[in-house]
Amino acid sequence: MPTPKITIYTDGAARGNPGPGGYGVVLISGKHRKELSQGYRFTTNNRMELLAVIKALEALKIEGSDVTIYTDSKYVADAVEKGWLFRWVAKNFKGKRNKDLWLQFLELYKRHNIKLIWIKGHDNHPHNERCDQIAVGASSGPDLKEDEGYTPECGGVETDSPEDH
Repeated sequence: MPTPKITIYTDGAARGNPGPGGYGVVLISGKHRKELSQGYRFTTNNRMELLAVIKALEALKIEGSDVTIYTDSKYVADAVEKGWLFRWVAKNFKGKRNKDLWLQFLELYKRHNIKLIWIKGHDNHPHNERCDQIAVGASSGPDLKEDEGYTPECGGVETDSPEDH
């Protein structure tokens, strides 16, 4: 059986950062397409960007898939592709935020062959624009959940600056 090839687009949104937030995901595999989203009462943009990737990976049914993830979050893409995440792990995330989500991500990351690619947001890419629409919609929807991992210490306003990593 050939290795499944899956393309994923993700986006996260937060109004207020921190404030109400949500994520949006578009998964594509061959002729199959699926969208995922959820909103949260109080969270940050970076948490929603990362949670979008986590929820997309959780939705995959076959381990060992070749997965390409397109994200407009430099925080997420650079943390993995530039190796920052693995240095954070070695230092037990000292001084870093969102440890709870990064640990969830790492468990899922091990199960697949993953490549994260940064794309510019709001640049008329149809799947990224759709993710943005559903993430923003989820952030103002009627079914907002608690982001139980959010605390001001673990998920406050973050930067994507390389010197922070």
